[in-house]
Amino acid sequence: MSTRRRQDAVAGYLFIMPWLVGFLIFVLGPICVSLYLSFTDYEIVNQPVFTGLNNFQMLLADRLFWQALKVSSIYVFISVPLGLIFSFSVALLMNQKVRWIGLWRTIYYIPTLVPVIASTMLWLWIFNPQFGLLNMALRLVGIEGPLWLGHSQWALPSLIIMSLWTVGAPMLIYLAGLQGIPTDLYEAAAMDGAGAWSKFRNVTIPQMTPVIFFNLIINMIAAFQIFAQPFIMTQGGPRYATLFYVLYLYQNAFKFFRMGYASALAWVLFAVILVLTVLIFRSSTGWVYYEGDVRRR
Repeated sequence: MSTRRRQDAVAGYLFIMPWLVGFLIFVLGPICVSLYLSFTDYEIVNQPVFTGLNNFQMLLADRLFWQALKVSSIYVFISVPLGLIFSFSVALLMNQKVRWIGLWRTIYYIPTLVPVIASTMLWLWIFNPQFGLLNMALRLVGIEGPLWLGHSQWALPSLIIMSLWTVGAPMLIYLAGLQGIPTDLYEAAAMDGAGAWSKFRNVTIPQMTPVIFFNLIINMIAAFQIFAQPFIMTQGGPRYATLFYVLYLYQNAFKFFRMGYASALAWVLFAVILVLTVLIFRSSTGWVYYEGDVRRR
């Protein structure tokens, strides 16, 4: 390597050194420590004691572990598809050439900029059974609304409804994808006699599948990690109806000080997300189409 290239390499490593140090200390280091602690009995005040697979065996017999996994799974498998459909529908509307379209796009995107704590407090007021906005609106049409967050059957659906509040972020990604579709594809379809629905089904959807795939992966991972909303609004109740997985992990780590057990919970969550991500990637070969893809459909 010449002196010039060596100097450039040194300069490059110096520029990325802050990120490398931060990654090693604050990301890779805690990951390795967490993996070790998952095989120990560690209560913070005492030294960790290696117990092998004991924590993972305890998980299988833990009723609350299965409840937390069930709650998170229901939330993911309902809220993620709903969010994808809703955000895609909004993106289609925001892709129209109408007056003040920039203002409408901003209005739909603003909720994603609101801090989680602030938006959660807002939804606490909306779901209030006595003077909440939602029940007040239902009373106007003669319907007495439920307790929402205070009822075991309505608490989880309430959080699923709340998840639609932040569809602005995937909507923006969908909008970018829609505007990237070549117009000549629509012109060719029109020349073949295709109507609006046919264009949507045969041009828009196939062209948008990479964007749908991306949003599906990102939203699925984020949904499994939901914490702030159930922590502030329900604390896992009533009757553990909103005991999300990460909330249960947090309780074990910082309420019961069972750091080893919490680390085991974290690695099981990692395994679940990894398996689902791999399955989605495997399935993508059958429904995700890229430009220049000549596979027979």
